Order: sequence, then structure tokens, then C-alpha cells
Amino acid sequence: MAITRDQAYEILHKYMEGERYLEHSYAVEAIMRGVAEKLAPEEVEYWGVVGLLHDLDEEHCEWKEHPETHGPTSVEILKKEGIDDPVLFDAICAHNPESGVKAKTKLQYAILASDPMSGFLKAIAQIYPDKKIASVKHKSVLKRFRELRFAAGANRDYMEAIEFTGMDFDEFIDIALEAMRGIADRIGL
Repeated sequence: MAITRDQAYEILHKYMEGERYLEHSYAVEAIMRGVAEKLAPEEVEYWGVVGLLHDLDEEHCEWKEHPETHGPTSVEILKKEGIDDPVLFDAICAHNPESGVKAKTKLQYAILASDPMSGFLKAIAQIYPDKKIASVKHKSVLKRFRELRFAAGANRDYMEAIEFTGMDFDEFIDIALEAMRGIADRIGL
């Protein structure tokens, strides 16, 4: 049986305390749900769970010194919690290719792309006077995307990997913006 959103939420809050990390997890969940509505409408909930749990180990592994541990540590946490879902495990690991899992499925490419997109859109919102995601326009995202020094940590190759799902990058921007606007209060934007 697949993990439910309620179970995922409970596990997330058991292992993650940092508000910034939680907000990021909610943002990636929202983007993944938006992408799933287009690519896998029957799996919206599941794709959202992948987004919600993708950084579960953020506060439990030395990912800065050992990036290969980010993802596999989440898998170990989930196994300890009684979850046995290889599709979920591979998707979580695929969002960090240094874990040894390279994206191959639409779900895996979607999480690979959605993770940096959430942070990138937040960075753009932060430069607006009101610091609101509602102020961010599609053309601003494209302009900042071409400015490689802006939000340099947001991996543009990973964001563009959405195209391996069959979705074009422009559509992905619109879906991500709409998704984050839908939960703006919850993510402080």
C-alpha cells in the first residue's frame, strides 16, 4: 500500500524541525502536484508525497560534506518508519544524482526539476519590494534564469530536465508559479 499524504506529513514533522526546510518541502510538494496534474493525473497525491519527503534527511545527514548520503539517509528513515516503497525511494534519491540514482522516469525527472525550481522562484520573489510570489511574472523567471550569477546554487540543468517528461520548460514555470502562489501563506511568500 502506498504511503498517504497524512502519513508523509506526520513523518516529515517527526524528522524535520527547521521552518525553512518545512516551507521548502511544502513548496516542492505543491509543484509536484501541479506537474502530476498534467503528466500523471491519477497519481497527484503520490507525486505530492515525493515532493513532501524529498529532503526528509536534511537535518539528519552530513550532506554538505558527503552529498552522496542525501537521499539514501531519507530511505533509511522511511524504512525505519515501516515504509517499503522502492518507487518512492528511487524518486527521493534521484533528486540528488550524487546519491548514485540517476533520473529515468517522469516522476524522477519531475522531482529533480521541482526541487531547485522552488528555491529559484523564492529567490526571485525575495528581490521584489513586497517579497511575494504573486508579484513574480513568467518573463522575470526567464530573465533571471539566464543570469547565471542570480541564485547560482539553483541548478539550471536540473530545472530544464523537466523536458525529459515531455513538458516544456515554459509550461513548467507557469505550473510552478501557480502552485507556489496557491500556498503562498504557508511558505511565507
